[in-house]
Order: sequence, then structure tokens, then C-alpha cells
Amino acid sequence: MQAEIITIGDELLLGMTVDTNSSFIATMLTEAGFTIYQITSISDSREHILKTIDEAFTRSDFVIVTGGLGPTSDDITKETIADYFNSSLVSDAATLEKISSMLKSRGLEMNENNRKQALVPDKCKVLSNERGTAPGMLFEKEGHSLVSMPGVPYEMKYIMETHIIPYIKHHFRKETIVYRTVMTYGTFEARLAEILEQFEEELSADVRLAYLPTAGIIKLRLTAGGEKREEALEKINRQIKKLQGIIPQYIYGYDGITLEETVGDLLESKSLTLGIAESCTGGRISGMITSVPGSSKYFKGAVIAYDNVVKIRELGVESAVLEKEGAVSKSIAAAMAEGVMQRLGTDFGVGTTGIAGPGGGTPEKPVGTVWIAVASAAGTVTGKFGFGMNRESNIRRASLAALNMLREQIISS
Repeated sequence: MQAEIITIGDELLLGMTVDTNSSFIATMLTEAGFTIYQITSISDSREHILKTIDEAFTRSDFVIVTGGLGPTSDDITKETIADYFNSSLVSDAATLEKISSMLKSRGLEMNENNRKQALVPDKCKVLSNERGTAPGMLFEKEGHSLVSMPGVPYEMKYIMETHIIPYIKHHFRKETIVYRTVMTYGTFEARLAEILEQFEEELSADVRLAYLPTAGIIKLRLTAGGEKREEALEKINRQIKKLQGIIPQYIYGYDGITLEETVGDLLESKSLTLGIAESCTGGRISGMITSVPGSSKYFKGAVIAYDNVVKIRELGVESAVLEKEGAVSKSIAAAMAEGVMQRLGTDFGVGTTGIAGPGGGTPEKPVGTVWIAVASAAGTVTGKFGFGMNRESNIRRASLAALNMLREQIISS
């Protein structure tokens, strides 16, 4: 089964609104057994809408359209789709009553634009929208189906979950598509692809591998299809087991788990605690750690030692070492990690110091140079990294590197 997604709105093309709808819809359709052939964003133009729908129907069984169902003059999707299906607009009593009740509960009076939203094509099935005023619309034509939904994300999600998924399960041949992601960190995409070249060659035709890199993390997505979910999942799990034998040093988790979640799980399972001393990362690591619910069980606190005075006063870093080796050095990273561990009484301490940029670099220590240390009762490990020239990227990559070093030390503890 093949599906397409069409999002309508000039604001999408101008970059004023980020299209999050397509991601949600694509995930839901994939889990329901569809292959997504194409996702298209188009303008609020009658000709553009008609042409795009017509082309989509030549390729796909199921088309989902979002956007352009509001009460204003630039919302032309409903009228245009009605014309496409040779349909006339009629007032839907249930929708009109719902809009009236919603406005009354807010102390507002109904106007002509509100009444306009209760107009629906007479050849569609109306999909009630309990999150807003514009209903969804379902059309069927020559073995194809089209759904038009509001572009407001929480309204779209309600209609998708309440109406569309049950419709799909009832009307379309059930074919399960299952995918899992193997989360990796510690190498770059080209190198990982080189390592996995033979693995890819040996994959069966019904299992697909995709590389999804983002900000230092590479997701390996494995996809398989079949009539039964259990069979498709077994195919994928067999391949994951192979990956565990090929790249164990890079795999930190599965199915979208973050490094901070993995670290948190490890700390909690071993009843260990953590303190962090950050300079160049400026609190980013601590923010990532505390974004995980329940992190208070293992995270005791942090020192953001941006200034050398704070490094000396709060972390016990020796001024003589700072003067001799500089703030961005192996010795200072180690002293920061050991200092925060001792002062907070934790099992692990992490220290980061570096040059995030864009200024501050030297020939000996260029922008992107970062030292990271992880301290524990077993000793202190350090690592030197050379990232790039972009400040935000350097902070993000240094934070991930620190979390991964911490993960490795917890595992070995």
C-alpha cells in the first residue's frame, strides 16, 4: 500500500511555519502498513492543489491533505477539493451545533465565517473534530481515498487517531511494516558505512537499512514488512543481533533513546550518583541530564565554572596549573571532574573545558578544541577532541562526547 502526504500553506513555503504534521502522519501511516511515496508542501493556490492531488492519485492508494480549512478568505482547500470531487458545499448540522456550543462556552457570538466552517462537500464523510471548529473530510474515488484535515497539529492528531487509523484498519489490506532504530555514537557516517558494507550486502531483500545522522548521533533504521508483525520484528531483531557483534563499541541504545536517557538508566540501575563541572558547555550537559524524568535520583548538581576564579574557588583547581597549562588542558579537565565529585560527594564527576568559538582560538589550541574528563573511584579518564568552527555545534558535540565517555565508564565500573 502506498500513501502520499500533501501540506498546504504559503507559511510553510516561506519558512514561517515548520511542517511537523508530515512527520507525525508519516509515522502513523508507516506503522499502519503504508509505504510513504512522497511528501509535498504546496501554496494556497487552486491550480496547485488540483494538480498535486491529481498527480498523487496516479501513484498512491491513500492521500492525506492538511491545511487551508480555516474561516478566512485565503483558506481555499475545502472549496477546491469539493470541486475536484464534483461536490457541492452543504451545511453539516452536527458541525454547526458543535461550533455554536464551542463559541457560546467562550462567550463569543457566531458570525458568517464561523458558519462557513460548517459547510462540507456533500460527497465526503465528515470527520468530527473535538479539538477545533473545522471538521476533517474523507473522500473515496475509484479505489483511492483522500482525507483533508486542519493544519493545526493538535486538531490533526485528534482526527488522525480517532478517525483515520480505524478507517485504514477497516478498509485497506493489512500489511505490517515494522522498523527499529539502532542508536550509535562514536564514529562518522562514512566510516560506519564502510564497517557495515558486508552486513548490508548480506541483508535479505525484505529488510532495508537506512543511515540517519544528526548532531553526532547516527541512527541505523532497519525496516521489514510482512503479514504478521511478529514475523517482521523477528527479521529485524536477527539483524540487530548481528550489529551487536559488529559494532558493539558504537551502540548505546535502541528506538530513539537519547544518550542522557541511557546514562540515567545506567546510573539508576547501579545506584550511582553524578556531579558535573562545565566550562565550555555552559550547563548544556546538566540540562540534558535533568531533561530526563527522575534524574534527581542520581544527579546531585553542577558547577558552571566559566571563569578561572570559579574553577579555583569552587572546584579546587590549582592556580599554578592554570597558569602553566592553560584552562583548556588535560590537567584542568581532570581537576574539574575530580573537584566536583569530591565537593558533591558523588560516584562520578564530569569536567569539560574548551574553546567553543567563534573566537578565542590559537594555533596550538584552535576553536573546537575540547578536553573532557570523567572521574570515579577507579580513576580519571580524559579525552581531547577537535570539533569545528561553529559554536552551537561544538557545544552540542562536546556534550554528547562527555555523556558517551561517562556511559563507557559506568559500564566498566
